[in-house]
Amino acid sequence: MSTVLNTLPAAQDQAIAHFAGRLAFETDPSDVAADIGAGVVGWVLVDSRSQESWEQGHVAGAIHLPTSEIAARAASVVPAGTAVVTYCWGPGCNGGTRAALEFAKLGYPVKEMIGGFEYWSREGLPVETSEGITRRPSDPLTAPTGIACAC
Repeated sequence: MSTVLNTLPAAQDQAIAHFAGRLAFETDPSDVAADIGAGVVGWVLVDSRSQESWEQGHVAGAIHLPTSEIAARAASVVPAGTAVVTYCWGPGCNGGTRAALEFAKLGYPVKEMIGGFEYWSREGLPVETSEGITRRPSDPLTAPTGIACAC
Protein backbone atom coordinates (compact mmCIF):
# COMPACT_ATOMS: atom_id res chain seq x y z
CA MET A 1 0.00 0.00 0.00
CA SER A 2 1.25 3.44 -0.86
CA THR A 3 1.95 5.76 2.05
CA VAL A 4 1.51 8.73 -0.29
CA LEU A 5 -1.88 7.51 -1.47
CA ASN A 6 -3.07 6.22 1.91
CA THR A 7 -5.23 9.35 1.86
CA LEU A 8 -6.43 9.86 -1.70
CA PRO A 9 -5.82 13.15 -3.49
CA ALA A 10 -8.71 15.61 -3.38
CA ALA A 11 -11.30 15.79 -6.11
CA GLN A 12 -10.53 18.26 -8.91
CA ASP A 13 -12.91 20.98 -7.68
CA GLN A 14 -11.53 20.71 -4.14
CA ALA A 15 -7.95 20.80 -5.37
CA ILE A 16 -8.63 23.88 -7.50
CA ALA A 17 -10.29 25.68 -4.60
CA HIS A 18 -7.47 24.77 -2.20
CA PHE A 19 -4.54 25.76 -4.41
CA ALA A 20 -6.23 28.91 -5.75
CA GLY A 21 -6.98 29.82 -2.15
CA ARG A 22 -3.35 29.44 -1.14
CA LEU A 23 -2.27 31.74 -3.95
CA ALA A 24 -4.81 34.34 -2.78
CA PHE A 25 -3.11 34.33 0.64
CA GLU A 26 0.56 33.82 -0.25
CA THR A 27 3.33 35.11 -2.46
CA ASP A 28 7.04 34.30 -2.42
CA PRO A 29 10.36 36.16 -2.38
CA SER A 30 10.93 35.71 -6.12
CA ASP A 31 7.56 37.23 -7.01
CA VAL A 32 8.07 40.10 -4.56
CA ALA A 33 11.55 40.74 -6.00
CA ALA A 34 10.18 40.63 -9.56
CA ASP A 35 7.56 43.28 -8.76
CA ILE A 36 10.09 45.46 -6.95
CA GLY A 37 12.57 45.12 -9.83
CA ALA A 38 9.88 46.00 -12.38
CA GLY A 39 8.72 49.00 -10.37
CA VAL A 40 5.24 47.56 -9.90
CA VAL A 41 3.19 49.66 -7.50
CA GLY A 42 -0.10 49.09 -5.74
CA TRP A 43 1.10 47.17 -2.70
CA VAL A 44 3.48 47.65 0.21
CA LEU A 45 5.86 45.23 1.89
CA VAL A 46 5.78 45.14 5.70
CA ASP A 47 8.52 43.65 7.86
CA SER A 48 6.83 42.63 11.11
CA ARG A 49 9.99 41.72 13.06
CA SER A 50 11.55 43.50 16.04
CA GLN A 51 13.77 46.57 15.77
CA GLU A 52 16.86 44.45 16.43
CA SER A 53 15.92 42.04 13.64
CA TRP A 54 15.17 44.91 11.25
CA GLU A 55 18.60 46.37 11.92
CA GLN A 56 20.30 43.04 11.12
CA GLY A 57 18.91 43.35 7.60
CA HIS A 58 15.62 43.71 5.76
CA VAL A 59 14.19 43.91 2.28
CA ALA A 60 15.07 47.29 0.79
CA GLY A 61 11.94 49.41 0.54
CA ALA A 62 10.02 47.46 3.17
CA ILE A 63 8.13 49.29 5.89
CA HIS A 64 9.07 48.32 9.42
CA LEU A 65 5.94 47.74 11.47
CA PRO A 66 6.23 45.13 14.24
CA THR A 67 3.12 42.99 14.66
CA SER A 68 2.40 44.40 18.11
CA GLU A 69 2.16 47.91 16.60
CA ILE A 70 -0.01 47.16 13.55
CA ALA A 71 -3.40 47.84 15.17
CA ALA A 72 -2.25 51.22 16.50
CA ARG A 73 -0.04 52.44 13.64
CA ALA A 74 -1.14 50.81 10.36
CA ALA A 75 -3.47 53.63 9.32
CA SER A 76 -0.68 56.20 9.70
CA VAL A 77 1.83 54.11 7.75
CA VAL A 78 -0.19 52.29 5.08
CA PRO A 79 -2.99 54.07 3.17
CA ALA A 80 -6.40 52.45 3.60
CA GLY A 81 -7.21 49.92 0.89
CA THR A 82 -3.57 49.39 -0.10
CA ALA A 83 -2.62 45.76 -0.56
CA VAL A 84 -0.08 44.60 2.01
CA VAL A 85 2.49 41.81 1.86
CA THR A 86 3.85 40.80 5.26
CA TYR A 87 6.96 38.89 6.22
CA CYS A 88 8.81 37.83 9.34
CA TRP A 89 11.87 35.58 9.80
CA GLY A 90 11.11 32.44 7.83
CA PRO A 91 9.08 29.28 7.44
CA GLY A 92 9.71 28.26 11.04
CA CYS A 93 8.13 31.50 12.27
CA ASN A 94 4.46 32.44 12.07
CA GLY A 95 5.07 36.15 12.67
CA GLY A 96 4.24 37.03 9.06
CA THR A 97 0.97 35.13 9.42
CA ARG A 98 0.11 36.97 12.64
CA ALA A 99 0.95 40.30 10.98
CA ALA A 100 -1.23 39.43 7.99
CA LEU A 101 -4.09 38.60 10.35
CA GLU A 102 -3.75 42.02 12.03
CA PHE A 103 -3.91 43.79 8.67
CA ALA A 104 -6.90 41.66 7.62
CA LYS A 105 -8.72 42.62 10.84
CA LEU A 106 -8.20 46.26 9.85
CA GLY A 107 -9.71 45.65 6.42
CA TYR A 108 -6.53 45.65 4.32
CA PRO A 109 -6.16 43.22 1.43
CA VAL A 110 -3.16 41.15 2.50
CA LYS A 111 -0.81 38.35 1.53
CA GLU A 112 2.09 36.73 3.34
CA MET A 113 5.52 36.32 1.74
CA ILE A 114 6.18 32.65 2.42
CA GLY A 115 9.76 31.85 3.35
CA GLY A 116 10.09 35.28 4.98
CA PHE A 117 13.35 37.13 5.29
CA GLU A 118 15.27 33.86 5.55
CA TYR A 119 14.41 32.81 2.01
CA TRP A 120 14.72 36.36 0.68
CA SER A 121 18.29 36.36 1.93
CA ARG A 122 19.00 32.73 0.97
CA GLU A 123 17.99 33.50 -2.61
CA GLY A 124 20.68 36.20 -2.73
CA LEU A 125 18.18 39.06 -3.07
CA PRO A 126 19.14 42.60 -1.96
CA VAL A 127 19.35 43.12 1.80
CA GLU A 128 19.45 46.58 3.35
CA THR A 129 21.28 47.44 6.59
CA SER A 130 22.65 50.68 8.04
CA GLU A 131 25.74 49.99 5.90
CA GLY A 132 23.69 50.09 2.69
CA ILE A 133 22.32 47.49 0.31
CA THR A 134 24.18 44.22 -0.19
CA ARG A 135 23.56 40.84 -1.73
CA ARG A 136 24.55 37.81 0.24
CA PRO A 137 25.64 34.70 -1.66
CA SER A 138 22.65 32.62 -2.69
CA ASP A 139 22.15 29.19 -1.19
CA PRO A 140 22.56 26.68 -4.05
CA LEU A 141 19.65 24.64 -2.65
CA THR A 142 17.23 27.57 -2.91
CA ALA A 143 18.58 29.48 -5.91
CA PRO A 144 21.06 27.41 -7.94
CA THR A 145 23.33 29.58 -10.07
CA GLY A 146 22.19 29.69 -13.67
CA ILE A 147 19.06 27.63 -13.04
CA ALA A 148 15.63 29.22 -12.98
CA CYS A 149 12.69 27.28 -11.63
CA ALA A 150 10.48 29.06 -14.18
CA CYS A 151 7.47 28.46 -12.00
